[in-house]
Amino acid sequence: MGLLAREPLSGYDLKLRMERRVGNFWSARHSQIYPELARLEEGGYVTHRVVEQKDRPDKKVYEVTDTGFEVLREWVTEPPSPLRTERDELVLKAYSVWLAEPEGAVALFREQQRLHEEQLLRYEEIGAWMAEEWSEDLHRIDSPRFASYAALQRGIGHERGYADWCAWVVEQLEKGVAGESSGTGRSGRA
Repeated sequence: MGLLAREPLSGYDLKLRMERRVGNFWSARHSQIYPELARLEEGGYVTHRVVEQKDRPDKKVYEVTDTGFEVLREWVTEPPSPLRTERDELVLKAYSVWLAEPEGAVALFREQQRLHEEQLLRYEEIGAWMAEEWSEDLHRIDSPRFASYAALQRGIGHERGYADWCAWVVEQLEKGVAGESSGTGRSGRA
């Protein structure tokens, strides 16, 4: 509903917005969107209108109702569901990295660091664009643009932190390899 609160959208447009705008922190499969829209409409949170199109089938465009806005306003300030364990394969690999050949592990974590640095750069470029194009709206807490910028800042922090962690793992692995070559070797594998 957060996307629909910004603008009326068809189910297809909603899918595209989810991929482009919130896909880095929330996802839904195409098969989930239409049943969810139907559920929201049954609950009185959204409504739709049919838009006729030439050369294509008509489409339903959904928008949030007053009731939907009220529910969304309340939901925004409710605590999120209790923390659930997130699945992160690289962290799981780090947990068992002591079993790996150091050179292979260094290569893996360097590559992951590079990927997160690239994503960080993309986010920072988007942030710079937002700061230039939306400068006044970024300070208005009642603006959807402020909300987009706030979400982007979380993405920037995540990517920066992940890249820094990968760099730290590489540094530790390289120290371990240097220690092995100087005769100190690895001690115990607990």
